[in-house]
Amino acid sequence: MDFSYPPHVEQLRGELRAWLGANLTDEIVRAGRGRDMSDAEFEVRRAWDATVADAGWGAMSWPQEYGGRGASALEQLVHAEEITRARTPLPLNVIGINNIGPAIMQYGTEAQKRELLPRMVRADDIWCQGMSEPEAGSDLASLRTRAVREGDHFIVNGQKVWTSLGHRADWCQLYVRTDPDVPKHKGISCLIVDMRLPGIEARPLLTLNGAADFAEVFLHEVRVPADALLGPLDGGWQVATTTLSHERAGAARLYAAQQLQLADLVADLAGHRIDGRPALEDTATLRRLGELAVQVDYLELLCKRSISAAIHGGDALGSSSLAKSVWAEVGQAMAEFAFDVLGPRQVTDRWSRQRLASRSLTIAGGTTQINKGVTATRVLGLPRK
Repeated sequence: MDFSYPPHVEQLRGELRAWLGANLTDEIVRAGRGRDMSDAEFEVRRAWDATVADAGWGAMSWPQEYGGRGASALEQLVHAEEITRARTPLPLNVIGINNIGPAIMQYGTEAQKRELLPRMVRADDIWCQGMSEPEAGSDLASLRTRAVREGDHFIVNGQKVWTSLGHRADWCQLYVRTDPDVPKHKGISCLIVDMRLPGIEARPLLTLNGAADFAEVFLHEVRVPADALLGPLDGGWQVATTTLSHERAGAARLYAAQQLQLADLVADLAGHRIDGRPALEDTATLRRLGELAVQVDYLELLCKRSISAAIHGGDALGSSSLAKSVWAEVGQAMAEFAFDVLGPRQVTDRWSRQRLASRSLTIAGGTTQINKGVTATRVLGLPRK
């Protein structure tokens, strides 16, 4: 696993640092931390995404003709490290850039690619992904939302839940059941759906920490043009599980973000006292901080192993699944420790918010149970049954 950076990659790092120093403002950073993503914060982030894309720093892995940079894996790695350490907000279309966009590149028409992708990078259009349902969370194959072909349209009925930015989205990559009479993973199709179509209702969901980043989406007799099909009919499972090699260094965000959180925690503990003594002189506190630091270093090793596998043509899925599980568990442990030591504070305090939000870490982006299954089969070579 060799991460020595050639001169041109270090030059890109310097260029990015300089650009961020000249363009990233405190207002933009605050908008990325917003608890409820107000309309004002949302528009600040949308404008930032457009600025980033226009400067050539958006969707680093995408081909240039679609609004990306065509960056190598090492260039993607230093980009992910630098924007995380600078505390830039995640792109509003982070799911679109990492997942939906690559699927459109592989399965979409040329018109779809050229019309939809550049607008996605700039956040001119906001995208959501319609996968999870009340009875089908991590188990995509159990989805019930139905699409029936009638002439030049699909008639769609059903419900999605935990749809990120669903109430703000212009477009949705929607997974639907088009054939109920075949094995359940074979009867799924993928549609590109205009969220302004009649019959679509998106209701924001308020989460435990007060954020409203998710929505439940109801679809009633929605007429979706048949040419909105992405990939083959009944081939949605393939669309969902196909992983292109565009985004090979996204795992860098995992360890870089935890490194930042640990540094923030140490800074906050520096002004705190336990039984009248500075917290950073307390033996138990120092031991726990040391354990967290080792876990974060281990996470960095796992992430870089996954990136190295992608660079050298190996199997990155197993190590990336393991890294995601470790990231979630470390994030929960850090939030719990901070809350225990610093105590409950006002709801706007970052550690109080993080304590509440951290419960979702082992669910979002693939549950820990699913990821452990991937680790068992892909890393340890255990049988599926």
